[in-house]
Amino acid sequence: MGAPVPQLLIVDDDRALAAMLVEYLEMQGCHVLTAGSGEQALIEVAQQPVDLVVLDVGLPGIDGFETLRRLRLEHTVPVIMLTARGEEQDRIAGLTAGADDYLPKPFNPLELAARVRAVLKRSSASQTTAPLRESTTGFGNLVLHDKRREVRVAGAPVPLTATELRVLETLLQRQGEVLSRAELTEIAVGRPLEPYDRSIDTLVSKLRRKLALAGAHGAEIRNLRGHGYVLDALRSDDGRAGDERSSEDHA
Repeated sequence: MGAPVPQLLIVDDDRALAAMLVEYLEMQGCHVLTAGSGEQALIEVAQQPVDLVVLDVGLPGIDGFETLRRLRLEHTVPVIMLTARGEEQDRIAGLTAGADDYLPKPFNPLELAARVRAVLKRSSASQTTAPLRESTTGFGNLVLHDKRREVRVAGAPVPLTATELRVLETLLQRQGEVLSRAELTEIAVGRPLEPYDRSIDTLVSKLRRKLALAGAHGAEIRNLRGHGYVLDALRSDDGRAGDERSSEDHA
């Protein structure tokens, strides 16, 4: 038997564009559903299995950001956001809400197909490459359960997106080692770091906040300006290791 056919959901009120994407992505070996609104998209995902959602920001009714927020309350399906003009605030908002990748309009269908393949590959790998025997990685009161792809702080689960989990997993596995923004972008988003791209900073900032709200202690993700990020033990002088934070943490 061959590999299962991935089922995608295109959420866009531009019917001509949606029809073109359906035709193109089905030629690439996908089965593609469509929804013209955020409300319809939420119904589709609830009623049938979907492997990936391509979600436009500018939707009638609830917009793409609100659709993603509601989707993330119950589902971990990977999401690629389509943002008008590629504005940085749209990209940051999408990643903060839990998107796995973004693509500015107008775009080449070839690039969308490449992004779809990359996100599906990362999603599949995170679900299938865990060891048969449960293993954990941790620091302080934070533990990542590899097989279950779950993060817990003091025993309580912490809801992370697949992208945030990949960033944390990499930092945990390479504790004390400074990882450049380019390295983390390749690992988390699956593509090279682009000029003026602050996506990884947004992801790390969001991850920090979630861990802080969960009460994680014993270590902190530090930003060493001009070098990258490192997961390190808290310094004993003042109990903190986050002197050098990214600008997003003060936003």
